[in-house]
Amino acid sequence: MNLKLVLVAACALIDVDGRVLIAERPTGKPMAGLWEFPGGKVDEGERPEETLIRELNEELGVIIQEACLAPLTFASHSYADFHLLMPLYICRRWEGMVTPREGQRLAWVWPNRLRDYPMPQADEPLIPHLTALL
Repeated sequence: MNLKLVLVAACALIDVDGRVLIAERPTGKPMAGLWEFPGGKVDEGERPEETLIRELNEELGVIIQEACLAPLTFASHSYADFHLLMPLYICRRWEGMVTPREGQRLAWVWPNRLRDYPMPQADEPLIPHLTALL
């Protein structure tokens, strides 16, 4: 079975206390109500780092320098109608206040509490990597 490959970049913003930012998918979007790491689909001709700089500014109103993005791990998961490949970056430095610009709920969560939030299946294997790091 050939599934369409979808490349999505995600970022774990980490605050000075070591908490991770997650966002709830809003009503009307696929997987609404599930919590995820901010980011988005990589556009044609775009690098994942460029995607995160663009998406985190659009979604959260923060400015991130590429040098502040560090790749941590990735997820590879088959859904019913596509296969998701998702690199996860971490970022500890940004400019601006994190603001939910798309009506999404946000939560700063201790890594050992991430499993308390329902997440898409592709995001769940990323949690141990963050727990080990932080």
